[in-house]
Amino acid sequence: MDLRLVCPRVTQETLARECAELGVEPGDTLMVHASLRAVGEVLGGPDALIEAILAAVGPDGTMMMYIGSPSPLDDTGRGIYSADDEAFIAEHCPPFDPYRTRANREFGALAEFFRGHPRVRCSANAGMRMAAVGARADLLTRDHAGSYGMGAGSPLERLCQAGGKLLLLGSDPDNTTLLHYAEAVAPIEGKRVARVRVPVLADGARVWLDVEEFDSANGIKDWPERFFADIVERFVAAGHARSGPIGAAHSHLIPAQALVDYAVPIMVATAAKRAGMS
Repeated sequence: MDLRLVCPRVTQETLARECAELGVEPGDTLMVHASLRAVGEVLGGPDALIEAILAAVGPDGTMMMYIGSPSPLDDTGRGIYSADDEAFIAEHCPPFDPYRTRANREFGALAEFFRGHPRVRCSANAGMRMAAVGARADLLTRDHAGSYGMGAGSPLERLCQAGGKLLLLGSDPDNTTLLHYAEAVAPIEGKRVARVRVPVLADGARVWLDVEEFDSANGIKDWPERFFADIVERFVAAGHARSGPIGAAHSHLIPAQALVDYAVPIMVATAAKRAGMS
């Protein structure tokens, strides 16, 4: 009997087994997007889900998540705040700390739980901060440049180079962060660039670092609505991913580089088409 038909709760052991059934293998390098609500009531909560995924990849594997930083870190200069508010932020905002600064609340509770894992490694880019646990954690997160932090040399590129995979557990495919790397490397002219200021510590003092990045918050081009979701869903429908349940969440396991290779020509063609319409 499937106990989930009797009791909606799921266990760490069940989740680890279902990850394996989906195709997660020992030694995998895995970037995870997850909706805790979609997964269901996990005995042990978010920590149990994290440990289930780590059990599935084993001691030679690695789990990575995009954790970012809370506002207003990485937001000053985007035109979000008034001049007076930016001046107040400049005077009072505490500096970014790769390990102590909380995860972005908009990324869900799991990102913050993962940031607090005792073996976590965190990258030093405030807006594009990645966290990883496992054998390749340092390789993925070290030397994360302050500018253009989702492009060449980023943890996302290293994920692809390591033969990594994406695990989407009931998450909105429109929030698939890896597609920002596809944006960064796609040969498209006139990409939007954001110029922001980030408070960091230097020699014990707070200083403001000027940063440039592709404007991932608004899309580097004027993309159609839910463009990333459409790319992911077409990729899955074409049979390039493995799909199935993890807990109560309909989930997908996606080869990272294959998704980038699939997305780049779509982005190039879409940018050209929309430029021709303007």
